[in-house]
Amino acid sequence: MKIKADYANAPAWKELTVKSSLPEQLKCLDEIAHNMWWVWNYEARDLFRDLDPELYHDVKHNPVMLLERLSFARKEEILKDKALMKRIKTVYDLFRKYMDVKPDSKRPSVAYFCMEYGIHSALKIYSGGLGMLAGDYVKEASDSNVDMCAVGFLYRFGYFTQSLSMDGQQIANYETQNFGSLPIERQLDKDGNPMVVDVPYTNYQVHAYVWRVNVGRVKLYLLDTDNEMNSDFDKPITHALYGGDWENRLKQEILLGIGGMLLLKKLGIKKDIYHCNEGHAALCNLQRLCDYIEEGLTFNQALELVRASGLYTVHTPVPAGHDYFDEGLFGKYMGGYPQKLGISWDEFIGMGRTNPDDKGEKFCMSTFACNTCQEVNGVSMLHGWVSQKMFAPIWNGYYPEENHVGYVTNGVHFPTWCATEWRKVYAKYFDEKHLSDLSNEEIWHGIYDCPDEEIWATRMALKQKLFDYIKEQFRETWLKNQGDPSRVVSLLEKFNSNALVIGFCRRFATYKRAHLLFTDLDRLSKIVNDPEHPVIFLFAGKAHPADGAGQGLIKKIYEISQRPEFMGKIIFLEDYDFLLARRLVSGVDIWMNTPTRPLEASGTSGEKAEMNGVVNLSVKDGWWLEGYREGAGWALTEKRTYQNQGYQDQLDAATIYGLLENEIVPLYYNKDKKGISKGWIKVIKNSIAQIAPHYTMKRQLDDYYEKFYNKEAKRFKELSKDDNRLAKEIAQWKEAVAERWDAINVVSAEWDFPSTGAEAGQKYHLKFVVNEQGLDDAIGLEKVNICFDKEGEEKVFSVEPLKVTGREGNNFTFEATLTPTQFGQYKSAIRMYPKHKSLPHRQDFCYVKWLELPAFNG
Repeated sequence: MKIKADYANAPAWKELTVKSSLPEQLKCLDEIAHNMWWVWNYEARDLFRDLDPELYHDVKHNPVMLLERLSFARKEEILKDKALMKRIKTVYDLFRKYMDVKPDSKRPSVAYFCMEYGIHSALKIYSGGLGMLAGDYVKEASDSNVDMCAVGFLYRFGYFTQSLSMDGQQIANYETQNFGSLPIERQLDKDGNPMVVDVPYTNYQVHAYVWRVNVGRVKLYLLDTDNEMNSDFDKPITHALYGGDWENRLKQEILLGIGGMLLLKKLGIKKDIYHCNEGHAALCNLQRLCDYIEEGLTFNQALELVRASGLYTVHTPVPAGHDYFDEGLFGKYMGGYPQKLGISWDEFIGMGRTNPDDKGEKFCMSTFACNTCQEVNGVSMLHGWVSQKMFAPIWNGYYPEENHVGYVTNGVHFPTWCATEWRKVYAKYFDEKHLSDLSNEEIWHGIYDCPDEEIWATRMALKQKLFDYIKEQFRETWLKNQGDPSRVVSLLEKFNSNALVIGFCRRFATYKRAHLLFTDLDRLSKIVNDPEHPVIFLFAGKAHPADGAGQGLIKKIYEISQRPEFMGKIIFLEDYDFLLARRLVSGVDIWMNTPTRPLEASGTSGEKAEMNGVVNLSVKDGWWLEGYREGAGWALTEKRTYQNQGYQDQLDAATIYGLLENEIVPLYYNKDKKGISKGWIKVIKNSIAQIAPHYTMKRQLDDYYEKFYNKEAKRFKELSKDDNRLAKEIAQWKEAVAERWDAINVVSAEWDFPSTGAEAGQKYHLKFVVNEQGLDDAIGLEKVNICFDKEGEEKVFSVEPLKVTGREGNNFTFEATLTPTQFGQYKSAIRMYPKHKSLPHRQDFCYVKWLELPAFNG
């Protein structure tokens, strides 16, 4: 027999976790490390850093990993250091005092679903703005004592880390996360075993482990399919954020929505409100429908309850940004649900179509969310209007300005993003209770009492901190990419903390227009190379791996930054993450944003800058349209001058150059004998006092309660009491109206409006008699008047209701006395609609029949 040169089977790896032991006196540190409270409490962060500063840097500020790697000798030193042990006790007492506060039971409870959460760079389960927003939201829910839990994914690889090749090409690196070294904990079942959620996929199940992130007082539950119970086809579901093909995306959204609800059910968690942050989580409402139907309700009855307690927040301003699935792919995984719901396949897939009967239309998760949530909102005032227009086709019969889509402008979590230096300044000059009343502008006016010298010194200290961070973090990378060490030395020498520093740091999508600054390189060169008034531009951001145009922008900026005239003046910083973001939003002087109008849904990085005395220079789009105050920053108008985007880009670039040359740079360098620009300090103070308090996460959370959570929870309670009596009544009423809708007819109509035209101020009488086909006062009539706006689009300028003035059997008489006030020509028609006192809004039962006005008399 011939002996093989090698003979081995594949290793059967099993993941094990072995934790390093801590002395009893230090075990409280592990408790703090496994609660993300330390992210926004600088006393805890500083404590972990001081345990071993070099190691803290090496583990990238991850306290769990820090404690794992602390040497035995260092632990012994800590125990003997009385001052340090006293600090440990002080911080732990702060932590316990915070954690022991009970949730506010007077406010509705919330289950929050999102595909990503930006809590800290130690936990790579986020990519950008959506994740940061969600992370800030659960932190504020904790600070505000809200009864909330959140659901997401634990990604094995997360979003990519970014590096650049020598020619500026983005390289996406997916790094494996070691779950045992993260600030997370396994969720255990009642028997002490790792909890597993079994999620149905077609004719098999996917098994997900459950991990828990303690975000202060809020629990964030993360699902994980990368385990030995699943096939190689299903393990990758939670490998990468937004990774894989459309089939994997659908599997992710099934896991988040359906799996997320099954998880809460297994934990015994029921909430008043189910909040879908983006359409990725829309299928949570499908599982909720199934649960109610299993309890004995019909589909229509279940839908009343699901809608009444559902909220959908959209962050995308264009239809192309939403998820659409082919019917074949969707049917492969969802084909069994119509039977569970008691409806047909066409009715089911129609819930995800703008035109339900269009068999060629794909299934859209956002449309499904709109159809299964009572309330829908955008994330800024302008985005609310954009969303009204975007979703208007779902509710035919109503114009965009009439539909129920609202908005809550995004905010940011103050304790996370406000630099420690500024927090100490605010503590000194603000009301001592300011942290519990962050949205109160009057409190923020305390900044006017702060001496100019203190403001300037704080800004300079943070700018120096930024430059020190850049030098430390990027020296090695630059040595690798520059090729010539002397160029790196020259680059570092050109760093001037006294220069005016402008930051442009965000996701590199083309609509963000990162290229705008480079429209006229000669003019730009003169701005940055003025020896008396130096200016430095810092760029950072990632492009999606599939976005070739976005990657091209990064490459172009990198190439320009390597030109001799721009070396050290235009700098691209790789791998824009949580830690770098915190340095940038507090260290630059100006935060610049130049999106194509109106494609910036909200934007939050500029809000973070506001809290750190950094001034915004932005297009009035997203939040800045509302946030801009004269004398507190600079703005490019929200109005388009040209329809041609190329011409508009040239105009906006010229405007930016002009602002820099004529206003911003001269103001910054107009310094007194102390080296301080009083004019610049005035802009900073105005910005902090007048803008910052309106863009805190505290204000955002309160807005969600005031605009949506409270009224939905109240209505749901009414619908569900007495064995869901009202929900059943409304469902029965809707069924009756729907059955007879087409048979409802006009018996007679009269109008004394003259055919030659009316006179403004003159009264005219309108009368309709309608046969309601046995319905009991279930119909409303109104005269809708439309004109054309400046863009030539139809717009409702008034709606005039008709009142019921009589009834004979099934015939109802509707009348109105109308007085025209609008001069000129416009169009009018009569809209018939179903009415019921318990409907939250018209789009909840969007049946509309347009009636002709009667022939003119006179």
